[in-house]
Amino acid sequence: MYQFFVEPSQIQGTRVVITGEDVNHIKNVLRMKKGQELSVSNGVDGKEYRCGIEEILEDEIVCTLRFVKEDGAELPSRVYLFQGLPKADKMELIVQKAVELGAFAVIPVSCKRAVVKLDERKAAGKIARWQKIAQAAAKQSRRAVVPQVGEVMTMSQAIAFSRRCKVRLIPYELAEGMERTRQLIEGLRPGEDVAVFIGPEGGFEREEVEAAALDGISPVTLGKRILRTETAGMAVLSLIMYQLEDR
Repeated sequence: MYQFFVEPSQIQGTRVVITGEDVNHIKNVLRMKKGQELSVSNGVDGKEYRCGIEEILEDEIVCTLRFVKEDGAELPSRVYLFQGLPKADKMELIVQKAVELGAFAVIPVSCKRAVVKLDERKAAGKIARWQKIAQAAAKQSRRAVVPQVGEVMTMSQAIAFSRRCKVRLIPYELAEGMERTRQLIEGLRPGEDVAVFIGPEGGFEREEVEAAALDGISPVTLGKRILRTETAGMAVLSLIMYQLEDR
């Protein structure tokens, strides 16, 4: 079933109106017809609204609400991925997969070893592009919200921002003790926000990890193998998703 996002004001009782770029997609790409069912989320309440198409007009699709699915596809905790800026187009893949795995937000971080340096103009364009990828991934994975791609932060800004989270993890190649990683993951409880810090291709500088640890962020190991930056975040998010879904 196809998923679309609307503003809360577009859901009016049993009447749901879809506008914007989705109109052309429904009419000319998907070629949907009157009576067919689709799914709508308002990105706020976590609910899934199942609707039937009533009218296909020039600039809007009018639907009738059939029922509301209260238990949507969202994790019971907000997971923030703080991703060290990677090279080339790796961030596009990272955003896409993080959204599919349930991340609440992806925040780019300018680390000391990051090769990519974005000025204000370039950063705005990149973030807009990443946000479109997040929206497309949210539709594909039937998310009830569109995760936000935040503005680029320094490491110190990211550490301060992460203080809103109950559990904060920073995978680090020099960390030891898989049991510590296991305990932290298995100790996650629904409603506890989680922050995950992933370094760029060159990893974190020791000083960055030490600053994070001094602020209460737990250095953890992901095993004996060195993972690429685009793999490490997905590994942690998969573990978190499994743990929270299981509860």
